[in-house]
Amino acid sequence: MTQGNGHGNGAAVKLTGKDFKSDQEVRWCPGCGDYAILSAVQGFMPSLGIPRERIVFVSGIGCSSRFPYYMNTYGMHSIHGRAPAIATGLSVTRPDLSVWVITGDGDALSIGGNHLIHALRRNVNLKILLFNNQIYGLTKGQYSPTSELGKVTKSTPMGSLDHPFNPVSVALGVEATFVARSIDSDRAHLTEVLGKAAAHQGTAFVEIYQNCNIFNDGAFDLLKEPDTRADNQIRLEHGKPIRFGKDGERGVRLTDDCRVELVDVADVGEDALLVHDEHRAEPSLAFMLSRLSHGADGPTPIGVFRDVERPVYDELMSEQVEAATARQGRGELAKLLHGGDTWQLG
Repeated sequence: MTQGNGHGNGAAVKLTGKDFKSDQEVRWCPGCGDYAILSAVQGFMPSLGIPRERIVFVSGIGCSSRFPYYMNTYGMHSIHGRAPAIATGLSVTRPDLSVWVITGDGDALSIGGNHLIHALRRNVNLKILLFNNQIYGLTKGQYSPTSELGKVTKSTPMGSLDHPFNPVSVALGVEATFVARSIDSDRAHLTEVLGKAAAHQGTAFVEIYQNCNIFNDGAFDLLKEPDTRADNQIRLEHGKPIRFGKDGERGVRLTDDCRVELVDVADVGEDALLVHDEHRAEPSLAFMLSRLSHGADGPTPIGVFRDVERPVYDELMSEQVEAATARQGRGELAKLLHGGDTWQLG
């Protein structure tokens, strides 16, 4: 893929993953799943065909939020939970940019929960990657909004009493237009999902199961280990019956009382299986699929749950501005500031 070199001389260069690596020392714990995600994203970026100066990574606070330092693009390490809000302002004022939000389960779903759900419902042109390790890693191992019930940590020595969030369910619940899930160590699958997210117009939300080998090691082993992953990864593929297992012997079907359930294909036949439709306008079926597993504790769907079209917030706002300008002309800032309800103090 050839891209402008950013020097204004019209020359074109072929970028590689190496071109997206910054000169900063990567400072995560050895063995952290963040390394695999960083490598996958750096390797994927050249396929976009976008110059580096038109790509921006915005993060909040947490281990994952060091990400912008390591990308040789523009970026901002912002404040706790507010990355979607900051990225929204950037996206709507600079529609020529490709804006990516990097966040974690603590950053996005605790103090940042409000900002996340409103960015999703507005359908701002953002790509949001949520690294979910089900723990607070940066602050040394407290339970997070996705930690399982009964989780024993430094902040919950007798076990967590909080029922955890399912990030995919949260995104589908606010009717996000693109919702997907992948795994840090599955580079091929993650790259495929990133490509679909990048192509989506509007907010693309991708949950990435990410191992924290220091404070929550092995949380996703059922989906990752060679002897268990075939029986626990339910790979969603558009237009295909939902099957899984080493030989595709298990599947998912929709029952007469409108539930999804796991079945043995030999017992029900392939014709009884649910055919995945990621473009289905109504999100209820995708939501039911997200509830098959609450946190990788059994057979768990990965892939694209939903990919639908809806007007993009950035475009709607631009249309309003253009319509107002055509009707009233460009306003004067001083007149705006001193008009209407104002008060003089002193």
